[in-house]
This record gives sequence, structure tokens and C-alpha cells, in this order.
Amino acid sequence: METKSSTHTKFDLPSRFISPLKSEILSYEFQPALADGQFVFDGSDYSLFTMELNKVLDWLMIHDFPKAIEKEPCNTPILLFVPNFSVKHLLFHYDGTESSAKIIDKFLTLFQNLIRGSKATIISPSFIPKSRLKEEQELIQKISAATSETSFIKFNFLRIGDFWSYAVQHKCTLLVTTKTYQKELSNVLFNFYKGALWDDQLSFYLSL
Repeated sequence: METKSSTHTKFDLPSRFISPLKSEILSYEFQPALADGQFVFDGSDYSLFTMELNKVLDWLMIHDFPKAIEKEPCNTPILLFVPNFSVKHLLFHYDGTESSAKIIDKFLTLFQNLIRGSKATIISPSFIPKSRLKEEQELIQKISAATSETSFIKFNFLRIGDFWSYAVQHKCTLLVTTKTYQKELSNVLFNFYKGALWDDQLSFYLSL
């Protein structure tokens, strides 16, 4: 059984699966599979933790019940990437809150060099209060400016499985959403993958 030091207690996932990055803006050549090193806590502020989805799946499947990636979600975003990682078609989840807008802003800054040729789809609920509509429009404009093609749709999705199904059906390659779905995502991975990828095109960006 692997022993974790107190500096790793935020993660249930073994540190050998975690590669940290400190770049505030990823380079044009960024490929998550080429990220160097495993996570060693040194008090730094990391910009991204990358984890290969296949390895995370193998780790999940050795347990009798779903395990969370993080015991305590931290502010550093997580990228769960498939081997053929792509930003060709981005799916953004905006739920009408300020924290959701910040997640997307953080992603647009971090990935700005990689997504200029990307297609983007934004899913937003129809019940957003009027006080947040200006923020919603500003967010659409930011995504449109950062990508080559943007579409905006209203769906009252409440579960990660809803976003997942849409992403698979429409050939999305990266879902950008909140870490509050992390436990639910772990449950879906545990119950539906069972060692075989449901969709080998879709990666996940999770943040707070």
C-alpha cells in the first residue's frame, strides 16, 4: 500500500500520476503527455495538474467503490487527458455564476495559444437571473474572440452525464467545467468505463 505524506493529503490519486505545470500561458507546442515529472509539493503555485485519463481509469478500477481524485479540491485546475488529446472542439459549461465565469476566464488565459483555431460550444441554463445576463454576453464575446467558431445553446443540464452525452454525440474533444462535479465524474468513470473507454476523444478540464 502506498504511503502518502501530509503534503499529498489533498489527493486520493497517487502522486506518480500527477504532472504539475507552472506556466501561466501554455506554449503552442503543449502536449499533456509530454509533461515532465510527478507531483512533489514544494509550496509553489501551479497553473495546471495534468493526468492521463487511461491511468486514472486503471487506478479507479482497482477499488471496490469510486474514489475522488482530490480529497479537498484545490484552486489549481486539473486536465484529465486522453492519449490523442485535442482542443479541436471545446464544450464550455457556464452555469450562470461568477465562479463559473472565472473558470472559463482562467481556461481562456491558460490555453490561449492553443485554441485560436478551435470550435467552441457554450451550454448555459435557461434559468439564469437577469442580473447575470450581462456577464453571460461578455463571456460569449470572450470565447468568440479566443476561438475560430462559437455557438451558444440553452440546456438545463444538471449532471455531468448530461454534458458527457452531449459532448460524445457532437464529437467534442474537451469539456470545461467545475470541480464540484469531480465526485460525480468519478462515479460515472467507475460505473461505465469498467476498463474500456466509452469515448477516447474526450478530455476534461476541471477547475474552481
